[in-house]
Amino acid sequence: MKRLNNTLYVTSPDVYLGLDGETIVIRKDERTSTRLPLHNLENIVCFTFSGVSPALMGACAERNIGLTFLDPNGRFRARVSGKTRGNVLLRKKQYRLAEEEQQRLPVAISFIQGKIYNSRKVLERALRDHALLIDVEAVRTASFTLKETLKTISECSSIERLLAFEGNAASAYFSVFDNLILHQKDHFAFKERSRRPPRDNINALLSFLYTLLTNEAVSALETVGLDPYVGFLHTDRPGRPSLALDLIEELRPVFADRLALSLINRKQILGKGFTSKESGGVIMDEETRKSVITAWQERKKEEILHPFLKERIPFGLIPHAQATLLARYLRGDLDAYPPFFWT
Repeated sequence: MKRLNNTLYVTSPDVYLGLDGETIVIRKDERTSTRLPLHNLENIVCFTFSGVSPALMGACAERNIGLTFLDPNGRFRARVSGKTRGNVLLRKKQYRLAEEEQQRLPVAISFIQGKIYNSRKVLERALRDHALLIDVEAVRTASFTLKETLKTISECSSIERLLAFEGNAASAYFSVFDNLILHQKDHFAFKERSRRPPRDNINALLSFLYTLLTNEAVSALETVGLDPYVGFLHTDRPGRPSLALDLIEELRPVFADRLALSLINRKQILGKGFTSKESGGVIMDEETRKSVITAWQERKKEEILHPFLKERIPFGLIPHAQATLLARYLRGDLDAYPPFFWT
């Protein structure tokens, strides 16, 4: 199994990244503030536009270290990539399946099965751990809806029908999501999912975590030789990492939603760390963003028993494990793509 290396998140707006031999040099105000060995890194994510030296860009491309630029709100701006990795035959198989709906439908169904199963697990955990603090009847009803949906989607005959089932399941899940927020209700009440821009604090937090997860998925897919921009569920659009968005469907409830709830309920982040813009969108301040990233990195180190591989791996390697299983399916080594089912 692949080794879990570090991700460097650059959040300060006035930082410049350079290269000195095999070392990243992080400069601020014309002085060197930090030096980090390049070989320990898997990804660099910049929430700043101050700059990265061409030498460092070249070194990242050569060593397959992901270098991604996001705006301060976490929206994707650019990504530096090196040579295409993997067997060209694998990508050709991916492209062929993506063009034929009945060929890509089984994979798309697996992604949604994982998403609905894991969403239900989040609700069931709340029922088990916080029955005295939540609307038990409402949460049970939503959980039952997800359970029944799981029974039917395996027989879907089209992507359109699958997306309809997925939409209904997501509606049921998010209709009770506010129940899972046990503290700081005044600042993190959840009404509905909103994006582009997020309209409240909880949606700003979720969108930020989904962006981090998407970046992890892009890196994982590129590492195993798949094209993250050609998907089986999401429609292909210029600049849209459709396959990465496919892959995170099954991971969002476990990776992002549960972490968001933990950060709020444990008061690791506070409402004062969010600001409403005149446009109606909500953004996080730098300190809150750092707290979220720190918690994200700690969560990635936690070990979990992978349900298919039967091997204990860090949370942070789950996107890589799923990308590997998808590649094995496309090569014909597996009869079906096994989604990640949280246990």
